[in-house]
Amino acid sequence: MRLTRRAMWKGGMALCGGAVLKSLPAGAKTPDCASDSLHSVQTGFECLRSDRYEILRGRKVGLVANPTSVGRNLHHIADIMHADAGFDLHAIFGPEHGFRGSAPAGQSEAPTRDPHTGVMVYDIYNIAGARLDAILRASGIDMMVFDIQDVGSRFYTYISTLYDTICACARLGLDYVVLDRPNPVSGQRVEGPVLDPHFSSFVGRQAIPIRHGMTVCEIASLFNECFVPAVTGRPVRLRHVGMKGWRRDLFFDQTDLPWIPPSPNMPTVQTAIAYSGTCLFEGTTMSVGRGTAMPFLYLGTPDLDAAAWRDRLEAANLPGVAFRDVAFSPSAFVDKGKMDHGVQIVITDRNSFESVRTGVTLISTLRGLLPSLPWGGNSRTFDLLAGTDTLRHQLDQGIGPAAIIQSWQDGLARFGAMRNKYLLYG
Repeated sequence: MRLTRRAMWKGGMALCGGAVLKSLPAGAKTPDCASDSLHSVQTGFECLRSDRYEILRGRKVGLVANPTSVGRNLHHIADIMHADAGFDLHAIFGPEHGFRGSAPAGQSEAPTRDPHTGVMVYDIYNIAGARLDAILRASGIDMMVFDIQDVGSRFYTYISTLYDTICACARLGLDYVVLDRPNPVSGQRVEGPVLDPHFSSFVGRQAIPIRHGMTVCEIASLFNECFVPAVTGRPVRLRHVGMKGWRRDLFFDQTDLPWIPPSPNMPTVQTAIAYSGTCLFEGTTMSVGRGTAMPFLYLGTPDLDAAAWRDRLEAANLPGVAFRDVAFSPSAFVDKGKMDHGVQIVITDRNSFESVRTGVTLISTLRGLLPSLPWGGNSRTFDLLAGTDTLRHQLDQGIGPAAIIQSWQDGLARFGAMRNKYLLYG
C-alpha cells in the first residue's frame, strides 16, 4: 500500500529518492582501526538535544532504549532527558536484554521503577498486538521515542521491537519519533533472502532481507509506509531526527562515536560485520562461540575435523575473509564445558566481505564432515532466521552457494527498489 506525502505527518517522514545500492571498487579496503581519519558524527539524540527537545515539549514521552542509548558524554539519554526541563519523560520501555542491559539473550528485565530517574520501566521484549497496546495505554504516554543502536541484521530483535511499537502507536493514535544512529556495518550492502511472510516472527517481522543496509530511521519509514497500514489500517504519525556527518560507506569505527556493545555477545564492530552470516548457526546444534571471547567469530562442535573444514573454506575463495582451525570450550550456552573444534572467522577486507554468502558457505562445506547438516530441533529456528525454509532445503539437497545466492536476486532487486525511496544519507 502506497501513501501520498499528504497522508504523512507534516514535518515528519522525509523521503530521499534516487539512492542506489553501490559497489566499491575491487580491492578497496577499510582499515579495522581508522583512528587518524575518524568522521565526526552527531547522532539523532545529539541533534534533538541541540534543538532543545523542541518536538518533545509539552508531551508525555515514552522512551524505548537500552545501554547503547547514550549521549556524547556516555551518560544514558534517559538520565540526560530526565534532568532537562521542558518535557515529561513519563515511561521507559525495555527491549531484549532490558533497558539497563542486565538480561542475557532471549530474556528481559522485569518491570521496575528506574532508580536513576524514578521513571517506571516496562518490559516489552517480544510483546506485540493487544498485550503491547495495553502496556502503552496503561503507561499514560502520548508520544513514543525510539533510540537504540542496531547492527544491520533483520534477526537482531531491536528492529522487531521498533516495528511492534510503531504498530501499537498507530493503533492507539500516539505520535512516534525515531532518533537515528549509524548502521555499524555501513549502509551499502544488502544480502540474503527476503523474508517469506509465512516465516514472520520476532527475528523477522516483515519482508526485508537478512542484511538490510539501512539505519533505524530509514527502516522505520519503510515499515511505516509499506507494511504498517496493512496491519493497523493506518500509518503512525512518524517523525525522525537524523544524524549529521554520517555517510553510507562508513563503518562504525570510522566515526568518532564510542562503541557500546548492543548486546552481551556483540562486543566489537568486527562481530557485527560477521553476524548477518554466522548467526544462521543459531539455528543449528553447533556453538556460535557464545561463552567465549569470540562470539559469532568462533563456530564449532565436538567431533568435527576442524582442519578439513578450514581447507574446504579456503578452497571456496570467499572474498574478504580467512579461516583458522581452532579448539575452544564455551563457558556458557551451547556446548558449555565441552571442547569444540571448528574455525575462527577473520575478516580481512570488510568492503568485499559478504556476510550471508560466507554463512551459507560455512554450512554448505560441512557436508560429509558431519553425519548430516546440523539443524537444531525440528529446524524451525533455522527457517525463522533465514526467513524461509527454502535455504535449508537447498543446503540439504547439496545446491552450491552460488546457485543459492542467485535464487535470491529477484527478491533483492524488488526490495532494493522499495528501499531506495527511504534512504536519507549519501
